[in-house]
Amino acid sequence: MLALLDLLVLGWLPASEVLMRPLENSISKTDLAKLSEGEISGIIILGGAIRGGEIELDRGEVSISSSAERLTKALEFIRKYPDLPFIFSGFSGRISPKGMSEADAFKQLVQEQGLNDKNGHYENQSRNTYENVTFMKPMILEIGQGAPSKPWLLITSASHMYRSVKIFQKQGVAVLPLPVDYQTANSLQWTSFDLVDGAENWNTLLHELIGIFAYWITGKI
Repeated sequence: MLALLDLLVLGWLPASEVLMRPLENSISKTDLAKLSEGEISGIIILGGAIRGGEIELDRGEVSISSSAERLTKALEFIRKYPDLPFIFSGFSGRISPKGMSEADAFKQLVQEQGLNDKNGHYENQSRNTYENVTFMKPMILEIGQGAPSKPWLLITSASHMYRSVKIFQKQGVAVLPLPVDYQTANSLQWTSFDLVDGAENWNTLLHELIGIFAYWITGKI
């Protein structure tokens, strides 16, 4: 009975969505219609959408995970604002990463799409969100000639945006959030049952809640 109840809670989508939706809505999306290109320092893309590791090296192809919107939105804005600098940050989320970094894989992806790479910057050492920000900060200061006076567009998953923005604020870097990869709608799917989607929602939700708590208790946010 407990096992069946566990499957019910896991697969009945409203059980996870009722907690996931407030997290995704906690940071509002920036209205770009009210901004001009001159008001933006550049574009920041956080890793987490590329599998990385040995697959790219062995197969010669970039392998994208379910958070692909981080990449598609990034490529859209690189094409839309070719004169703005952009930074992609991330090696891998694994504890012991191997093979090609996400940043190097994204660089390959940009070149395959025929996009201008002259303003591209790649941070390929970070393994978590805190390292993303702290390793990028010197690059941000260098690009901004010592003082990042104008905010950067920040692209990451909606569920990940709250933790990311808080870390940037703690580090004194102004960002304009552009959340993507939403997993919830404006209303709950009361009749929806899917063990795979439910498991992914719970995994993402617990990962973020534990991350927020850990960063809060250690003073990172």
